[in-house]
Amino acid sequence: MATNPTYTISDLAREFDLTTRAIRFYEDVGLLQPLREGPGGRNRVYSARDRTRLKLTLRAKRLGLSLTEARDIIDMYDSPRDTGPQLRKFLAVLAEHRRQLEEQMADLVANLDEVKTHEKEARALLNKIERKGA
Repeated sequence: MATNPTYTISDLAREFDLTTRAIRFYEDVGLLQPLREGPGGRNRVYSARDRTRLKLTLRAKRLGLSLTEARDIIDMYDSPRDTGPQLRKFLAVLAEHRRQLEEQMADLVANLDEVKTHEKEARALLNKIERKGA
């Protein structure tokens, strides 16, 4: 009979290169729900479900989603398996995130263009000064 794997906070911290404090924070915001064992419930025992939720949370962070957005999407997968609403929600979140990234990209391109203009002007002035001094 197969047993369900469990993990300690140290196991997960090591596997995902996180601090135990970060993992406890994810607990505080409702992303992870470990069992408590030992005296006073001091020892956290994470399930395979918690491990998967942590992995999905980190993936969502890499995509630039907020923890609230990540939790909302991940929580949908705990509900009955109608994936239509889950996928629509995920697509809506991604579309908004894409819009924000494209806006930031446009701002960055404009800033780079401005920097290039100032560099060109400064080089021209420097050349003019150096020609006069020679």
